[in-house]
Amino acid sequence: MSQSAILCVDDEVVILDSLKEQLKREFGDRFIYEVAESAKEAWEVIDELQQDNIKIIAIVSDWLMPGIKGDEFLIQIHQRFPKLITIMLTGQADEAAIERAKKQANLHAWLHKPWTEQELTQVINTAINN
Repeated sequence: MSQSAILCVDDEVVILDSLKEQLKREFGDRFIYEVAESAKEAWEVIDELQQDNIKIIAIVSDWLMPGIKGDEFLIQIHQRFPKLITIMLTGQADEAAIERAKKQANLHAWLHKPWTEQELTQVINTAINN
């Protein structure tokens, strides 16, 4: 079993299901795929994975979520885990939020909703092969 994980964060379950399915189809058993419906839940998942010595290699986060915007969440992630790959998924993020995430969260990429499976897997492949 893999000891590396990809975490997807979005407040819409249908989006999480799609992301997980597309990632599994591309990467199979190469990674563990975790999902969270909020930033708070994502931090809980991160803590559990760390306790199990599973390295998170990438986080795909929605921008518009209750409680905290995706750019703010990814900045917090980057402060704690500077080598973790951050990807923002958005249908509504403004350019300022994307720029802020690029500068303060080392944003690897952003995908606009609706994204294609090819876009998603290409971004992840590029990120993990750098």
